[in-house]
Amino acid sequence: MTGPVLVTGAAGYIGGLLRAGLPERGHAVRSLDVVEIGEPRAGEEHLVADATDLDAVTAAAQGAGALVHMAGIATEPSWAAISHANIEGTYVALEAARLAGVPRVVLASSNHATGMSPRVENAQTDAQPRPDTYYGVSKVTMEALGSLYADRYGLDVVCLRIGSAQPEPLTPRHLSTWLSPGDTVRLVDAALTAPAPGFAVVWGISANTRGWWDLTSARALGYEPADDAEAFAAAVVAAHGEPTPGTVEFDRVGGEYAGPDFAVDAVAARAQQP
Repeated sequence: MTGPVLVTGAAGYIGGLLRAGLPERGHAVRSLDVVEIGEPRAGEEHLVADATDLDAVTAAAQGAGALVHMAGIATEPSWAAISHANIEGTYVALEAARLAGVPRVVLASSNHATGMSPRVENAQTDAQPRPDTYYGVSKVTMEALGSLYADRYGLDVVCLRIGSAQPEPLTPRHLSTWLSPGDTVRLVDAALTAPAPGFAVVWGISANTRGWWDLTSARALGYEPADDAEAFAAAVVAAHGEPTPGTVEFDRVGGEYAGPDFAVDAVAARAQQP
């Protein structure tokens, strides 16, 4: 791969991990966010732009070897906010890559694209989309747009169905769905360096002993996770107990996102918006 990796949403949690971790794996990074990111690291470029601005993102993508799209909203606000930031933002990332001649795009999808699905052991990525929220719908759309741009325009597009990306697991569910900071970088690096992946959808979790989702497709890209949430299990179980079958957190892919209380909270939040 020639040229830097353009990372959108570079001021966010995963963006910060990539800004630190990708250069250690030989990638130059060009960071883009709507806010100032702070002091650039050695060799890093910083750009301030809205990830839904096609002209700005196309300009930022000039000369890039790949685009990693992490920008967007990771919660459940209004449909207008989700559709603009997440759906329009995905279109802009892919179209900017096409216009700028960037051959590969890595997209931050989510387990919530299939969040209403019953949890099964070693679940594959080819199941019917069953989003649990507007956020989940935006990730289904992200994957569909990625498929379109791979088929119609020949881009390599890798969609990462990220589980629970955070510094350490905090709940019983996270013991199955955790994606560690180090494995986040390893997964994105694999998506960037795999030879000719075409269009791919892979689960994004660590090598968790209690993991729910099959990592075969991710490993085919060269992903070798090094971390396991089981290292935190004693503390998590002591604080919260073992996972409880018959609860939405245990029985559905999306956990609490798939529950009625989450939907009620989202509706209430929308009703309070001006």
